[in-house]
Amino acid sequence: MSVFKEYKKVRDFLVCIDSDGCAMDTMDCKHFHCFGPCMVDEWELGEWREPILDYWNQVNLYTMTRGINRFLALGKVLMHVNGNYRDIPQIKELAAWTENAKELSNTSVKAAYERSGLEIFKKALSWSEAVNTAITELSDDLKKPFEGATEGVKAAHGCADVAIVSSANYEAVKEEWEKFGLMDSVDICLTQNEGSKAYCIGRMLEAGYDPEHVLMVGDAPGDKAAAEKNGVLYYPILVKKEAESWRRFAQEALPKFLDGSYKSEYQDQVIREFLENLS
Repeated sequence: MSVFKEYKKVRDFLVCIDSDGCAMDTMDCKHFHCFGPCMVDEWELGEWREPILDYWNQVNLYTMTRGINRFLALGKVLMHVNGNYRDIPQIKELAAWTENAKELSNTSVKAAYERSGLEIFKKALSWSEAVNTAITELSDDLKKPFEGATEGVKAAHGCADVAIVSSANYEAVKEEWEKFGLMDSVDICLTQNEGSKAYCIGRMLEAGYDPEHVLMVGDAPGDKAAAEKNGVLYYPILVKKEAESWRRFAQEALPKFLDGSYKSEYQDQVIREFLENLS
């Protein structure tokens, strides 16, 4: 039975929370030390290491593509490498798969390799597994919640059901949230294995929530798009202003969400601030 079929709605409100770069201060270190470097190693790009890593970080951290799925980022960056540094065999096939696959995960990329026999899918799986290993080896000092996030998550769980909705690896998310006692305030953990964020929110709505009683908390345009696709509300955690954003969530946004005054003017305001912060 799927996690969605097992899930039971308890309260009338649902708060969905992204993990990396939103609740957990793990996004920068994972990209600096794991995602980009593992790609450089897997495709032997050391000759152009610095500019390629800089491009990886621009795609994943500091622009409107912040927070995209790891395989979407891989396809985008390898296309850039192919056009600017050296040929990447079968990159068009990988890029097409990332744009069209229902699920983007280790399981699905392995299936793509078994189905097609294309070496690039095998390499993408090898890269992704290396990333997961590298993440487990990061110093614990680099993996912790943002200031105010613990209080924000607990405040949400005091009045709403809470779902982690993340495109990250399940084991890493679960370990990080458990370490800091955050899983005690979570009702369901949805990661890349369940599908895209938009898909996961849509499936959660099937539990019986009114879309206006569902709030997605995220730090990236993809989180906003996932909320909009499902007609639910969105609250942004601003890059480099995370502590301030979490305090505002607990003190201002959450009460407005619960009393029905969040939608329209207030949401428009926080989204404007979000887009300006990434522009």
